[in-house]
Amino acid sequence: MTRTRLALALCATAALALGACASKPKPAVGQSLAETPSTIIPETPAPPSGGHDQGPPLTGQADLAANAGDRVFFALDSHDLEPDARDMLVRQAAWLGRNGDVAALIAGSADERGTREYNLALGARRAAAARAFLVSQGVPASRLETISYGKEQPVDPASNEDAWALNRNAQTLVKPGR
Repeated sequence: MTRTRLALALCATAALALGACASKPKPAVGQSLAETPSTIIPETPAPPSGGHDQGPPLTGQADLAANAGDRVFFALDSHDLEPDARDMLVRQAAWLGRNGDVAALIAGSADERGTREYNLALGARRAAAARAFLVSQGVPASRLETISYGKEQPVDPASNEDAWALNRNAQTLVKPGR
């Protein structure tokens, strides 16, 4: 009887230890970062809109995407902000101004062409360009971080011009409150 209990206790301990070592799930091919379970993108409630029959209020990332847009796009081999990207970043700065309790991570990305190293550097320049513009619009630099995913997390995994255009971007991701 004692051996059975000892064996059960050892099995339970091993199961708990292995469960503690589990890793986060990786995003599926084509899954955006916003759809990936993560501590980067919280589901914090947005202020109520005051309308009737509009459904529940949007939260964090969904509110930013719906009301300001959360992704700007770049030309091939460029980190220059085009006028439409600047317009979206102006809206993002205003949204961040209205939501002073949130910080953001700006994730720069590139299409699949080019080396891993080149695309990581290009993604970093894209994220930095978006961050610098947001700071120029009055968003405190302390609320903004950057990261580069290079070609590692494509919006569209296809190998064609349309997919490449989507994958050349910088996405603003809502982070937990400060």
